Amino acid sequence: MANSANILVVEDDAAINDVVCTRLKRDGHNVQAAFSGTEARLLLQAQSYNLVITDLMLPGIDGEEVVRLVRGAGNATPILVISARSEVADKVGLLAMGADDYLVKPFDLDELSARVAVQLRRGGQQATATLSASKGQGDEPAPVWSSASGLPSEERLAIGQWEVLPAAHVLRVAGEELELTRTEFALVELLARHPRRVFSKQALYEHVWGECYGGQESTISAHVSNLRTKLKPTGTDGYIQTVWGLGFRLVPPDNL
Repeated sequence: MANSANILVVEDDAAINDVVCTRLKRDGHNVQAAFSGTEARLLLQAQSYNLVITDLMLPGIDGEEVVRLVRGAGNATPILVISARSEVADKVGLLAMGADDYLVKPFDLDELSARVAVQLRRGGQQATATLSASKGQGDEPAPVWSSASGLPSEERLAIGQWEVLPAAHVLRVAGEELELTRTEFALVELLARHPRRVFSKQALYEHVWGECYGGQESTISAHVSNLRTKLKPTGTDGYIQTVWGLGFRLVPPDNL
């Protein structure tokens, strides 16, 4: 199928693993099941995946370590965590570690399928953007390069000390590249394209996740908090302002 993806499902409960794999196969994907964190590590070392779905409580290495393994080498593969742990602190911690989404057990298979589709779509968009940024030979004309950014000049957004490069999914602050997750960069890009505009949490969620908002305020707040934490050493975390009762906006430094 055109939308077929390679997905790794890491879940030690055989019944849940089977149900998830069956649904994803029905959706047209190629699915590899793993029943421990140790098995997942071996599979991740042997091949690449378009998406990793992992539980947290696993024999061998735990789900948190699986997330670290995927992110440790700068791998941008989308990660969806499924867990019975529903505390906000757990969600925030996993998102800060690099997970892209978090689904609490028990979950509806239709919701799982929808979240998988969102992560695969966003992963595909990033891959397409990276490929487009690398093109310069062949049938398409080579882009006009900007000496300041090393990327097409039309793909550079300058906000104070920020240099946002959408095609490459890169944020540079005072010339230094900042390591962001896919979700964090999507937030940065949206805010940078519309400085001073206030975005509600609903608008941010629907833009970044590409699905209808269902009151996931903690998810948005966690990602914004993680983004500010990464920006704080650069002194530019204040660019993103909270507008109480409304949402968030990016305020250029001349307005701070």
